[in-house]
Formats: sequence, structure tokens, C-alpha cells
Amino acid sequence: MTTATYQVNIINSEKQFNVNADETVLDAALRQGIMLAYGCKNGGCGTCKSKIHSGNYSTSDNLLNSCEKSQGLALLCCTTAQSNLKIEAKVLEGIGDINIKKMPCRISSMQKISDDIMLVKMQLPTNEKFAFMPGQYIDLLLKNNQRRSYSIAGNPLENSVELHIRHMKGGLFSDALFGVSENQPALKVRDILRFEGPLGTFFLREGDKPIILLASGTGFAPIKSIINQMLATKNTRPATLYWGGRRPKDIYAMQDCNDWIANLPNFKFVSVVSDALSEDNWQGRTGFLHHAVMNDIPDMKNYEVYACGAPIMVESAKKDFTTKCNLPEDNFFADAFLSQSDLNKI
Repeated sequence: MTTATYQVNIINSEKQFNVNADETVLDAALRQGIMLAYGCKNGGCGTCKSKIHSGNYSTSDNLLNSCEKSQGLALLCCTTAQSNLKIEAKVLEGIGDINIKKMPCRISSMQKISDDIMLVKMQLPTNEKFAFMPGQYIDLLLKNNQRRSYSIAGNPLENSVELHIRHMKGGLFSDALFGVSENQPALKVRDILRFEGPLGTFFLREGDKPIILLASGTGFAPIKSIINQMLATKNTRPATLYWGGRRPKDIYAMQDCNDWIANLPNFKFVSVVSDALSEDNWQGRTGFLHHAVMNDIPDMKNYEVYACGAPIMVESAKKDFTTKCNLPEDNFFADAFLSQSDLNKI
């Protein structure tokens, strides 16, 4: 039986592409090299929210409210076409030539950098090139069609991929990585894995606005990649990194931050701890991470914000920055480890 095919016109960019009835609009666009803004691909982050001006479609998302849906808004990662469509969507230039591919890799090192975080480096085949934008992520391909998503912390110029992986008790992948799985052997150096990537549209946009980099926990990983890119390209845009955790141990790469302070002009670093214990002897900032930003920069109308980490942090930051600090909504970029995709981040 032949699958129906429809045409999608992006009215704000004059681009068009075909979509099969059995694939999402987002998947069809990516398959044909049209890079639309997206994050988790499962309806959790809202990055691919777009307006459908005409045509019939079906959507399975539960993130948008009834008012947004009545306005024709839909998450393209959860939307399938039932006729030709005209849509208004964010089209990103300069990233569509980076190919998403499936590749093998070999674990080259495993370093436990805190009691629950492992820094993993994976060597790529010498004859394979893996291009990515700092800030993007990969999906590790596991057995039974299972996937686990991790942001890339490394440098695109290296023939390896660096990941920062937090141990989540019961996690399908992280239990094996930390050697505590009851159902599979512990992962070790030289083991072969497979992944798909690069994925996502979280990366530093060109411009000269000062930037706020917001990371909670291992949300630091893609931020590290972005800052190292700034260092390598001698980018002198004013940048402030706010990195938060529950305990001081969650700020696990202080040396990197100190190196950036020394070597990257116009760079500042602020660490924030929410639940320090008396034995931590924490003398730094406390409270909610995004509140620290608001206290320091109450007017963000001329800023860009790049946020990665826990969903509550990302959602709260976006809401408060845009409604209380004059941040334009289009200047907030995020990669949230969100609800449904929590399973994909462990």
C-alpha cells in the first residue's frame, strides 16, 4: 500500500518539502536538509512550536494549551500531515549542511569526576568525519530500539565525542556505565557503542549581543562546548556563565571555568548552590539559579540567553526573564532535559 505524500510550504522562508503521512513534519524537514528549530523531538520542550496556517493535520502533543491550539499552533515533532500544509516555522541557516548520521564509536576513557558523574570520551573511526555545532547532542543507540540522549561537551575539531553522564538509579544506560546494573555487564574502556547525531538546534547564534549562559548540573556539557568554541574563534562577546547545583560537588569542572576567566576576554563565571550542607562550607551564592541572574541583570532586553539543564530551571528562567526582565522570547535558546525525555537523558 502506497503511503500518501503531501507538500509543506514554509511561508516565511519560501522553502518547501514533502512529508509522508506516516512521518512527522519535523522528521520530513530534517530528512530533506531543512533545519527547523527543535530540541527533544518528543513533545517535551516546545522548541519546534510553529503556526499552521492552512491544511489538515493530526497532532499528539500535550504541551500546548487549548488556546494555543485554537490559534493553529502545533509541535511539529508530534504533527503528521493529512493534506498539503502552509506553516510558519523557524528555519535555521548554516546548519543544514551538517549531516545526521549513525556511527560506531569506541569508549576510549571513563573518568568519574564526582560521585555520580562520569566523563566519557568515545573515539570515532579514523575514516569517518563527525561534524557538529557546539551545543548539539547525540542519541546512543541501545538494544531493543532504545535510545539515550546526551549533549556533546567536546570540540568539533577532535576525532572524539565527550559526554558528561549523571548516574540515575535504575537508568538503562547509566547503571551499566557505573557498573551497578543487575541485567547487563558493566561498560568498560574499548567497548563499542553506536550513536546517531548530531541532533538539536541548541548552538550559539551569530551576533554581538552579550550572552547569559545558564546551566544546571550536567547541563554544563553543551555550554562547555559553546564556550570552548568562543575561545577557539577568539569570540569577544561579553558572556557570563551561571552554573547551579544542589551541592558544591555538582559544580564539577571549576578548573575549566577558571581557565576561561583567565583566557577568554569579557567572560565571567557565577556559581550558585541551592541545598548546601553545613559540612560543604559553601561561601558562594545560594538560592534559585535564575534568580541570581535576575538580581545581577534585571534588564535583559539587549541580551541572549542559552539555558540547559533541569526542566524546572529552564521553564522558570524563560517565564521570568521574558515577563519580568524584558528579554525578547526569540532571544531565549534552550536544551532542557525534559519530562518525557528524562528517560532519554539517563
